[in-house]
Amino acid sequence: MKKKLVSLVMLLVLVTVPLILTACAPGSDLEVTTPQSTVELRSPGPNPQLNETDDAGRVSGFVQGLWHGIIAPVSVVGSFFNPAMQMYEVHNNGRDYNLGFLVGVAFVFLLLGLIGGRWR
Repeated sequence: MKKKLVSLVMLLVLVTVPLILTACAPGSDLEVTTPQSTVELRSPGPNPQLNETDDAGRVSGFVQGLWHGIIAPVSVVGSFFNPAMQMYEVHNNGRDYNLGFLVGVAFVFLLLGLIGGRWR
């Protein structure tokens, strides 16, 4: 029982420390240069198409974000083969869409974890 508690605390630390460190620097850029390559890490910037309608005159909200989050694993695989396919809708209303997308992705991983746990 004690080993499980220690393992849980270590996992919690390994998850929260990177989150705290990355949350402290919104909008900051980091450049790492080595003799043979350069890696530039940036945090996401503002969406220039926020609250703008798409060609059909729609702006995606929570429900569309939820659906896009649920189908995100399929969308990312499809985007490797079709450059026109994106996994995130840029014509969205902001916070509502982002929350729906995050809940949808979390639901998929929760479902996969539950299914995977039953197979053991």
